[in-house]
Amino acid sequence: MRTSGVLRSSGVWRSAAAATVLAALVAVSGCTIQPAGPPGTSPAATPPSAGASSPAGRSPGDAKPPSSAGQPASEVLWSPGDRGKDVRELQARLREVLWLYEGPTGTYDASTVYAVKGFQGKRGLPRTGTTDSVTWQRLLGMTHEPGKWDLYASGGQPAAKPDPRCMTGRVLCISKTSRTLRWMIDGRTVSTMAVRFGTEYTPTREGVFNVYFKSRHHVSTLYDSPMPYAMFFSGGQAVHYSADFAGTGYYGGSHGCVNVRDEGKIAALFSQVRNGDKVVVYW
Repeated sequence: MRTSGVLRSSGVWRSAAAATVLAALVAVSGCTIQPAGPPGTSPAATPPSAGASSPAGRSPGDAKPPSSAGQPASEVLWSPGDRGKDVRELQARLREVLWLYEGPTGTYDASTVYAVKGFQGKRGLPRTGTTDSVTWQRLLGMTHEPGKWDLYASGGQPAAKPDPRCMTGRVLCISKTSRTLRWMIDGRTVSTMAVRFGTEYTPTREGVFNVYFKSRHHVSTLYDSPMPYAMFFSGGQAVHYSADFAGTGYYGGSHGCVNVRDEGKIAALFSQVRNGDKVVVYW
């Protein structure tokens, strides 16, 4: 009996020694011992005990709710009332896919809201009327990057710096680069408006001219088309209002005349310009 007691004591001692060595190895490695789970499971698969804390204050097993119909949350990029070049690009791309027929104006107006809603609804997106990142990415994938005159198809572009020949006297200062007309008196800009020129086959002449004839209700004898508020400066070429320019923007062209799309502005200009006033057409 004494011998077996010694053996039992010796076995306990060996077990305690082994546990001590294992604990020392674990401490050196930086690991922790996980309690074994049921057969066939790993420690990580063991469910947390009741009352255990979880990330973001959620109860164990809670999941973050989906944003909408399983779609990821999206950031609102532009909404009604916003202005700027980014809005112009949005409008130009909506024109490409025939959801918008006006502008671009650079202002997120009611027409833009209507177009965005239509585009979203056609593609199964929430019809919010605001442009979020999901709507924008879908539109980008269906359109090409608009060019300068797609962005300013209906005007609104900044006027170019006046030509030095425009700085004295009464001048219609017309830039082909910015497609603008400045009405200037002694170097001061009185008004500015968008203009359109002749096509490749009927170009608008460049140089210095003078207004030699004005005709409020003029009709072209060559093309049988109306030319209201016409101010002739070189042969049959004149500055005049164009309903086609107002309707289609820079997607069309004139037969050589300088078209103005804003009837109110050219009406005011027509009342101020006199025969003999200078006209400068330049790049």
